[in-house]
Amino acid sequence: MISYLVVCIAAFLTAGLTMFSGFGLGTILMPVFAIFFPIEVAVAATAVVHFSHNVFKIGAVGRMADRSLVLRFGLPAMAAALVGATVLGLVAQFEPISTYSIGPLKANITPLKLLMSVLMLVFALFELHPDLRKLRFGKEHLMLGGLLSGFFGGFSGHQGALRSAFLAKMSDKTETFVGTNAVLGFLVDVSRLLTYVALFFFAGEKSPIGAQEWPLIFAGVGAAFFGVILGKHYLHAIRMKTIQTLTGTLLLIIALSLGAGII
Repeated sequence: MISYLVVCIAAFLTAGLTMFSGFGLGTILMPVFAIFFPIEVAVAATAVVHFSHNVFKIGAVGRMADRSLVLRFGLPAMAAALVGATVLGLVAQFEPISTYSIGPLKANITPLKLLMSVLMLVFALFELHPDLRKLRFGKEHLMLGGLLSGFFGGFSGHQGALRSAFLAKMSDKTETFVGTNAVLGFLVDVSRLLTYVALFFFAGEKSPIGAQEWPLIFAGVGAAFFGVILGKHYLHAIRMKTIQTLTGTLLLIIALSLGAGII
């Protein structure tokens, strides 16, 4: 019951807040799922909720997307997401580096957990450090932005913060920024989900998400849907700095716990 409460609250709040920030759902939800699932399952579960969330957003604001930006940024992002998702599948097979116990708690440190921890720490800095918060790029860097955000989207689910940094100066209107972000996030999600499915199919393994895990994932999808509805109508006045501070703080806490093998 606690798992449903935690996942639903996280999905609901972040889905509403990310309507305007363009990032945050995958950043927060992946480590929340990692509390209850193995890390590779947490990434796949987050992709399912993130995909559904972007479908909801496209229905709400997708018509406002900039088609030129979608093509110039989205195509490289989709290709890079294939690579990132493939790397995730390879790294997930590595054996644990170390195990230890703290009383009844057993910690298991794996290469994948360490990599995820480092990535989350880096993205936490983007949320918390004033200079990194202001980081923006020009049109000449669109392909680079698509490649970077797509790769990390496929590998760890962290795509929105980079994407927003590259797109922030490209849109004059908030509606265009939000709509473009939604379409690009959707394209990366399609790419990485197909790659996850293909990897497990060709490896002759069963799906990483078992029957007992789907109810919690569907609960997250439902909470994200209501978060989008609320975000569209009521949460546009929330300050971006508040969203970034909360996201960065949670990332730091969970990244340290993940790197230590506690979750």
